[in-house]
Amino acid sequence: MKEGKYFYKMVWGNGRGRWAAGVMVVTAIGLGAARAEAHGFEAGRFFPPTIQTDDPFATDELSLPTVVYFQNPGTPATKTTDASFEFDKEIFPKFAVGISDGVQYQAPQGNASATGFDNLELSAKYQLWEVPEHEWIFSVGAKWDVGGTGSKKIGADSANTFTPTVYFGKGMGDLPDSLNALKPVAVTGTFGVDVPTEGEQNALEWGLAVEYSLPYLQTQVKDVGLPEPFKHMIPLVEFAFTTPVNRGNGPTTGTINPGVLYEAEYFQLGAEAVIPANSPTGSKVGVVVNVQVFLDDIFPKTFGHALFGGKEE
Repeated sequence: MKEGKYFYKMVWGNGRGRWAAGVMVVTAIGLGAARAEAHGFEAGRFFPPTIQTDDPFATDELSLPTVVYFQNPGTPATKTTDASFEFDKEIFPKFAVGISDGVQYQAPQGNASATGFDNLELSAKYQLWEVPEHEWIFSVGAKWDVGGTGSKKIGADSANTFTPTVYFGKGMGDLPDSLNALKPVAVTGTFGVDVPTEGEQNALEWGLAVEYSLPYLQTQVKDVGLPEPFKHMIPLVEFAFTTPVNRGNGPTTGTINPGVLYEAEYFQLGAEAVIPANSPTGSKVGVVVNVQVFLDDIFPKTFGHALFGGKEE
């Protein structure tokens, strides 16, 4: 998923973005290959796709939909509702590209509402370094906010913005047995730098997710007899922040997002509160809900492997 300038500044596309997404999906479906391990696994650790910050795995993913409701600060304050999807496809082993699209509804207090598409976002990610026995992963990538592809009436930027980004994940399953209660903990994070092509402000985009995996507790540490639906849940807290670094700087803005993920065989359901970290971010608590579709489990002959260079089992 994506962290961002504000989490609610979602990255959409116009009609061109939707056509591009359709082409990518058709291409992926049309090129089947032998299945390999997918999702976000390091040894016995499953790193779930998080909602507000992006996970470090270059795999086949479909987020459909993500719906965010939040009141942006300002004069006037503006209630925004975003609905989006994101599709990622592994092209070469450990290398994936992605596209995201969606629509935004803005309702400023005392003014007319506006609806439109925001800028299309394209992305690429490569899993550079992994240590499965220590549940470590480190990846590099970049995002491209395609300026001018969104609607001006909702404030979509006209400038292109490139964001080189690093991603990491670490599970605590290698802790000593005396700390068994902490073994289900995992941390993922991102750190990126916005580089606009026009004279706009650079910013650091940084985020962190702290997870406690009850499925990992049950299967890798100790079966404590959790009943349904709790044994399939992953409570977590995500932190998504933006820090301006030039052109007058400005305050760091961001949100703290406690919530829970529910892992089913073919999909993941997630919901989080969206709590402003400070007054420049806002004063009202919002909400985000998300559905992740596990394409590799639904269509195992088509998804869950690289299009090129994958190895047969």
